[in-house]
Amino acid sequence: MSRRRPPRPTDLVSELPAISYVWETPNRRPRRAEWDIPDPVAPGRLTAAMRAKLERIVRRAPEVMVKITGRTKGVAHLKSHLAYITRNGELDAETEQGATLAGRAGLKDLQQRWEDDAGLDDKRRRNGSLSINIILSMPAGTDAVAVKDSARAFAIETFGYNRDYVFVQHLDDKHPHVHLTVRSLGHDGKRLNPRKADLQAWRERFAGELRLRGVAAEATPRRTRGRVRKADRGEVVALRKRKITPDVDRLARKEMLSEVRSGRAAKHPWDEQIKARQDAIRQLYLDYAAELQRSGKPADHELAREVRQFVKDMPAAETRRRALKNELSELANSRRRGAEQGVETDRRGATRGDERAR
Repeated sequence: MSRRRPPRPTDLVSELPAISYVWETPNRRPRRAEWDIPDPVAPGRLTAAMRAKLERIVRRAPEVMVKITGRTKGVAHLKSHLAYITRNGELDAETEQGATLAGRAGLKDLQQRWEDDAGLDDKRRRNGSLSINIILSMPAGTDAVAVKDSARAFAIETFGYNRDYVFVQHLDDKHPHVHLTVRSLGHDGKRLNPRKADLQAWRERFAGELRLRGVAAEATPRRTRGRVRKADRGEVVALRKRKITPDVDRLARKEMLSEVRSGRAAKHPWDEQIKARQDAIRQLYLDYAAELQRSGKPADHELAREVRQFVKDMPAAETRRRALKNELSELANSRRRGAEQGVETDRRGATRGDERAR
């Protein structure tokens, strides 16, 4: 007789304390951070860590970016990428051992070592990756030295001595950023295969390293800030810049035009789910504000006011599909108004002409 499994939680609220529902990225194995741990005496009370994070969010601390930009699949691809991030040896690179690689000679030594190691990896598939390429970035104006030091600490903490890596800082862009290339195969024989939860953990770790160096930084998911729309993919943005309509835009407009013309909107359950989730997040923020208001401390009262203003300033929970529909509806209404005004002008002109003729 098989044992019955306990029912799985139906939503994130049943897996994490309420405070985390606002700023944690949903995943199957949520990781408990310092702001997830409730006060053992009063579980409903905001702890110091929770309050600090709430402050950073409502005061809009700059958000870090940790992004996987690609994977190198072969030795030639690896060499090309390393040449790119070092500007063909013009920029110094740093390895996991703290060694500085200067010039083309240092770059060539690294390429040769990784190439030799790749040749010994008999378990790698033909199209398997040799390395994973990551960017760690901060908004313009951030102290570049702090960004580089934080990236170094992040790499040590995340990959330690189990994986070879190399990183280079670029300062030729308004956003100070670091290119980090990590070998896929670790010394323990396991391959690096980061998931969504790993990326969020990486963002939080990088933000934490920046804060240790006096830089205000946060790593919250979009929904924390009331945003539900994902950023467009790079290739889609590039096509738009070239005045080329991407297929995803063309198909979406075609579907929306059909709905607008027919007057029958297709039902998408996830739209209601998104709205319900955003309503719950906003209510939880207001609950935090109420908790702070009850403390009797002026600083808590000020933070409560900021939280309520933050909720008030949150954008509407609008999906890309809904935004497109509103855009097309407004365009159709504008054209209809223009056509009606044109008809009215023609009629007046014809009347005046008739009167002059008489």
